[in-house]
Amino acid sequence: MHVLRIDSSIQGPASASSELADLAEAAWTEERPDTTLTRRHLGTDPLPADVWATAATAGYIPAEHRSEAHNSALALAGALADELRAADAAILALPLYNYGVSQHVKSWIDLVIAGGSPSERFLDGKPVILLTTRGGSYAPGTPREGWDHNVSYLTRILADLWGADLTVIEREFTLVGVNPALDQFTEAAALMKKAAHEAAAAAGRVLATR
Repeated sequence: MHVLRIDSSIQGPASASSELADLAEAAWTEERPDTTLTRRHLGTDPLPADVWATAATAGYIPAEHRSEAHNSALALAGALADELRAADAAILALPLYNYGVSQHVKSWIDLVIAGGSPSERFLDGKPVILLTTRGGSYAPGTPREGWDHNVSYLTRILADLWGADLTVIEREFTLVGVNPALDQFTEAAALMKKAAHEAAAAAGRVLATR
């Protein structure tokens, strides 16, 4: 079993999404100790933001006329696409930033698509755990209901476009204890954290045995 793990937090060891991924990974490998993991951290080792345009346009240029930059961009895009193709499953820790996916994640997605075809199902039928976190709450009835453009976009890409058998685990209020304006939600945040941690570990165990 070969699992691809992608992290994208900029919070380092304080990352709530990476913490969830650690729990899912630990449960997975406990069930499947023969698992091999490929890791990529888009937050600490970001992909160049300008490479996608070069890779995307290179396909319209005859191979003999491509520049070194074109060939390098295509090679990177191809390698990222191959990581998904080679994986039997994936654990993706992709938190919300500024109401959507981070530039790191968008660059990764765009380059993967450039490395294959726009309709290629890189994860067709493969179990994928998406772990996402939000500093506040975007639940129905809250002032920012509908402002989360992260989960819907990632679901569209991972499940609808790439064909993943997707399990989504979300944790809100990760900024409780950091932002004093959220202190009133301390109890709710603790319950959400507990539920997300349990769900992450359960998903790792269940999907590893499929």
